[in-house]
Amino acid sequence: MSEPKALTGQEVEARLAEIPGWRVHDGRLRRELKFPSFVEAFGFLTSLALVAERMNHHPEIYNVYNRVTLDLVTHDANGISKLDFELAAAANKLSSAASG
Repeated sequence: MSEPKALTGQEVEARLAEIPGWRVHDGRLRRELKFPSFVEAFGFLTSLALVAERMNHHPEIYNVYNRVTLDLVTHDANGISKLDFELAAAANKLSSAASG
């Protein structure tokens, strides 16, 4: 398997339109989510953990009660890669399913 490659700033900006709710923050893709309860937030994180493990690509996760912040960056590429966008899209799909 080849090493992931960091996308250029232009490539990142172009792909942001494909993943609503995400932005670039400190060189990472970031999304902040709010769920109706802690249990729903934790359920989302559990589902996301399974996807991330299958991809062998793990997000930085911050969870306080019903709020979740996800930061995505590919450390091996020293930047944002297509893997980050793939995981962001999966997180969007899971968060939509979790919120109704």
